[in-house]
Amino acid sequence: MAGKIKVTMTRSVNGRLKKHQACARGLGLRRMHQTVEVLDTPENRGMINKIQYMVRVGD
Repeated sequence: MAGKIKVTMTRSVNGRLKKHQACARGLGLRRMHQTVEVLDTPENRGMINKIQYMVRVGD
């Protein structure tokens, strides 16, 4: 059973690569300082790693 990870968007998606915007959208992040809980799966980990410069994990 997969746990959950809290992810908070700390930087805007404006001006970012389309793939990075898609990763943020795929994680359920729509606006800055929004926090979502996602399942701890390899797919979600990959999306978080791709946009690590604009999200904060935890808290």
